[in-house]
Amino acid sequence: MLINCVAYQDGRKLADVPVADISDYVSRPDAFVWVALRDALPEELAVMQEEFGLHELAVEDAQRGHQRPKIEEYGDSLFVVVKTVELLDDELQVGEVDVFVGKNYVLSSRQNSSQGFLGVRARAEREPELLRQGSSFVLYALMDAVVDRYFPVVDAFESELEQIEERIFIQGSQRANIERLYDLKRKVMTLRHAVAPLLDAIGKLHGGRVPAICANTQEYFRDVHDHLHRINGTLDTMRDTIGTAIQVNLSMVALEEGEVNKRLAAWAAIFAVLTAFAGIWGMNFKSMPELDWRFGYPLALATMFGTSFYLYRRFRRAGWL
Repeated sequence: MLINCVAYQDGRKLADVPVADISDYVSRPDAFVWVALRDALPEELAVMQEEFGLHELAVEDAQRGHQRPKIEEYGDSLFVVVKTVELLDDELQVGEVDVFVGKNYVLSSRQNSSQGFLGVRARAEREPELLRQGSSFVLYALMDAVVDRYFPVVDAFESELEQIEERIFIQGSQRANIERLYDLKRKVMTLRHAVAPLLDAIGKLHGGRVPAICANTQEYFRDVHDHLHRINGTLDTMRDTIGTAIQVNLSMVALEEGEVNKRLAAWAAIFAVLTAFAGIWGMNFKSMPELDWRFGYPLALATMFGTSFYLYRRFRRAGWL
């Protein structure tokens, strides 16, 4: 679906243009066209390929979707893939934004994402001195918007991890904690799979050999690189913390099982004494002196319960019961 198609010149909006007239504006040396698509159909991409002269391999990747974050050069144009990550109903929704960038055009196509880029276009139009730099600034603005949307997701992950850490030492909550930790670890890794490849790829746009399109906007892409580096470092720290929290929870489970085993061992020792005494007095031999003793039975019971009570007190003091 076509969201908008706008031509710009000297940093200012010229007009909303129909798709059929795109090639006319692209041919102007001092103008560029910015087109935004959502969930584009193959037929729509084919039309855009004809209007902009897009490379067939880049169009094929955009049609297939589910691409790894990357930045590829095709002659004097770029094909950029970035992942959008949204937290909806405590679940991550991963989308994709494919951006085709040439000297006189920018074509963005987003898939499986409810967050648009109208705010990015409005911001760019409010800053004509920056928009005057052309399509490379639009590419920066789009990438910066996607990366900035990672920060609230990271903050939500950190808040959830803090809540789990507060419950680690609450008795009986270990199983639920481990389930939440593994779910959080899965989300962290999903976001990291969107951040880490893009962090490696964006190095192509600042420092060293930079594509001619981005030569005048290297410092802007360096800023995006810094943001990605911060996010990636935070995710690595969270992953280590989650691993430590899982180990602590498993240790707490082992401690609880040890406490149960100690209680069982204590009660087993007490009943073993009772069994021993009962076994001795249960041997009804005629020659045993206790058989003819009037106070033998009460004394036997008193001895059994007295010894058991003594063991119970000792186990209580030792913390086993």
